[in-house]
Amino acid sequence: MLFGRKKRRIEKLLVVEDEPLVAFDNEHFLLDAGFTVVATTDRVSDAVAEIASGKAIDLVLVDLVLTDGNGMDVARAAFARAIPALYVTGNCPAEAQAFASGCLSKPYQQRDLLAAIDAIEAAQDGRRPKRMPAGLRLFERA
Repeated sequence: MLFGRKKRRIEKLLVVEDEPLVAFDNEHFLLDAGFTVVATTDRVSDAVAEIASGKAIDLVLVDLVLTDGNGMDVARAAFARAIPALYVTGNCPAEAQAFASGCLSKPYQQRDLLAAIDAIEAAQDGRRPKRMPAGLRLFERA
């Protein structure tokens, strides 16, 4: 296709967020942007179950502070299944880096979330990201 969009590597997302308004906004925005949201949950246990279910998930967007625990446990479960994770949180401690591709600091704008997903996709393809949004740090795993 000459003018078509290139096929994305990252299409299916798991959203793990305990702030209802943020979760709702992200889910609808990502759907409008052409992504498939496999599930949206606010609990570590539900997110880990989604990952363990074998559903196709290309990226996990996970907050670190969740209703029933730490989002690092979700990232660890995703890491075990070779699924990249992006923390979307107000504070990303150094020890959280071992299991994720990056961290996008809250608050962020919707365009920054899209740019962060694009940056992770570029890193997976061995390319430099076209745009690094403010508040995004990519980790060595990316």
